[in-house]
Amino acid sequence: MIRRTAVAVAGLLLVAGCSSGQQASQNRQGQSGFVSGNGNVSVFAAGDRKAAPELTGKTLDGKTWTLSDHTGKVVVLNVWGSWCPPCRKEAPDLVAASKELGPSVQFIGLNTRDLDQAQAKKFVQEFAVPYPNLYDPDGKGLLRFRGQISSAAIPTTLVIDKTGKVAGRVVGEVTKQTLLGMVKDAG
Repeated sequence: MIRRTAVAVAGLLLVAGCSSGQQASQNRQGQSGFVSGNGNVSVFAAGDRKAAPELTGKTLDGKTWTLSDHTGKVVVLNVWGSWCPPCRKEAPDLVAASKELGPSVQFIGLNTRDLDQAQAKKFVQEFAVPYPNLYDPDGKGLLRFRGQISSAAIPTTLVIDKTGKVAGRVVGEVTKQTLLGMVKDAG
């Protein structure tokens, strides 16, 4: 009996290990599908962290924003689209975390694949997002993170440490509590 149970458990672990836990979806604009993660959290030890690429662009309010201007602060980068149901679900948690952490942590949104800024601006207004959001309709900013963020994994959130290295990543929806812990670990 014990042997059969052990074999069954091993079999379940093998199947779970082969499953990505990700689900393909299609946005309402008819663009190619995105992969919505399961909230998989990766935390990287200080010695294993890779530098975040330089990111610069125009925010939804027309200002220039550059990642390297925030060296010395922990930065939370959230990749989202207004058309993405998991992005809508996680937005209140991101807003709450940004308010709780205050100005000591820089939050930045990276809006991708919204072909009309009006949709992105409506999302920001609807969820009262207090931090800047870069507008990246063609995904060029997102592609700079190749190897750190899958261009199909939306939403994804990166926590970038004070030296500009990626300290953690959540593929899929992030919760406030998870994000607070990751920021604390990165600081």
